[in-house]
Amino acid sequence: MTTGRQAAVRQRPAPRLYLITPPIGDAGALVRPLEAALGVADVAAVLLRLAEADEPTLVRQVKAIAPVIQGRNAALLIEGHPEIVARAGADGAHLSGCDALKQALPGLKPDRIAGAGGLQTRHDAMVAGEAGADYVMFGEPRPGGGRPAFAAIIDRVAWWSELFEVPCVGFAASIEEVEALRQAGAEFVALGEPVWADAGGPAAVASAAERLTALELA
Repeated sequence: MTTGRQAAVRQRPAPRLYLITPPIGDAGALVRPLEAALGVADVAAVLLRLAEADEPTLVRQVKAIAPVIQGRNAALLIEGHPEIVARAGADGAHLSGCDALKQALPGLKPDRIAGAGGLQTRHDAMVAGEAGADYVMFGEPRPGGGRPAFAAIIDRVAWWSELFEVPCVGFAASIEEVEALRQAGAEFVALGEPVWADAGGPAAVASAAERLTALELA
């Protein structure tokens, strides 16, 4: 029997992939793995996590990788560092927490994307959405390591997708989590370590994409 929830999910467009890189200090080393990953599936966005460096170095790193991402019609987002987004030619920034989001919004809007993560409570998510976030992300690892229980992440994604118009990104720590996030109603599914862990990255991306576009729900 098909439940109302399953029917509603089937009526939505399939979620799109959102790739998250490891912290990078040498953008050149990421070019080939990124090209391979982007070549096997539709990817909506790539979030660049940059190793600590001075601003000119950060800008150079972003510019070195931008053609690979934007050439595939994917949005290039930077984790933090909203002050370099325009100079680096990026499409936006991902900010952790409501305060960082609010501080960055005047410099990013209306031309660039402002995404919100690090949202500890439902209230935080609502504040971010009301402030003008272009998306909210649930389930990403905390700065000190660890993340909420996956059941709690699914609950948060389902709650948000039923009540709010701002798109939701659900973070998948493994390929096995992808389909559950789809069923919960995430508009985007973020994937990090499985893409870069070994030479099987493109296969991981292809597998995730297949799970997002499968016609039948488990």
